[in-house]
Amino acid sequence: MIRTALRPKWLALLGLVLVVVVGFGWLGLWQLDVAQHAKQQEVLDQIERTPEAPVDEVLPPQTSITGHHVGRSVRATGRYDAAHQVLVVDRRLGDRLGAWVLTPLVVDSTGARLAVVRGFVDAGVPAPPAPSGTVTVHGSLQPQEGPPEKFVPQEPGRVQTVDLASGVNRWGGDIYNAFVFASSEEPPATGASAKVAPVPPPAVRSEGVNWRNAAYAVQWWIFAGFVVYIWWRAVRDEHEIRLAAGGGTPGPSAADSSASTDGAGGHVGSTVAGATGVDHPANSSDTTPSTPAGGSSR
Repeated sequence: MIRTALRPKWLALLGLVLVVVVGFGWLGLWQLDVAQHAKQQEVLDQIERTPEAPVDEVLPPQTSITGHHVGRSVRATGRYDAAHQVLVVDRRLGDRLGAWVLTPLVVDSTGARLAVVRGFVDAGVPAPPAPSGTVTVHGSLQPQEGPPEKFVPQEPGRVQTVDLASGVNRWGGDIYNAFVFASSEEPPATGASAKVAPVPPPAVRSEGVNWRNAAYAVQWWIFAGFVVYIWWRAVRDEHEIRLAAGGGTPGPSAADSSASTDGAGGHVGSTVAGATGVDHPANSSDTTPSTPAGGSSR
């Protein structure tokens, strides 16, 4: 079958098949990318359609955050715990290097602390004081970052990540297992407290896919496999047809077998004659004495 497949017409057709397979494979990858982006857009649209709600209704204190909560618009009213404000270092805002100003907000309705990223300051700039009095914070809910991958000792009031587990040790009491990127405050911050740049929340990422587009991707890959199968089946069919028509390697014929047998017999006869000095005929009928016609043997 390999010899059949190596014939020029099948090699040319194989080249065309490979082009088609590559094209179908690319279309499958494109549909998979569309499936991921479509799911991402579904999540963003759902977040935009969901109205802002009190943080207590979306995520009560001591409750684990899930993907359903990420990016939700929430509001919380309380007082900033300025004594526990920290800078989250090594952050960027565009091309600026600096830190996030992270301040816990003691929520009036629960007494629990909600970590709030109030804004961004450039590197080397001290954290501006938190507003005093009661404020209402509007922002986007985000999961904690956890401990840093590589710990680097920091000065007091500076941390590497938004790690709420370590925040519990510093703050005490109940906390919300998420933090908020503040988009606005009521009343607006004034004076030194206003000297922070708003930090836009990161884009919400979805781990899922749009199953309809994912199914289209699988279909393209099935088509690619089917094209290869059709080529292989056509080569196999021609190979079988050639075998049936005698295109395969022929075995020994009957004439060749007979000639081989006669040659062996003659060789044996010659050998016997040479050994005895008598020429023995090859056929037994040749040993019968001939009798003249019409006469008798005496």
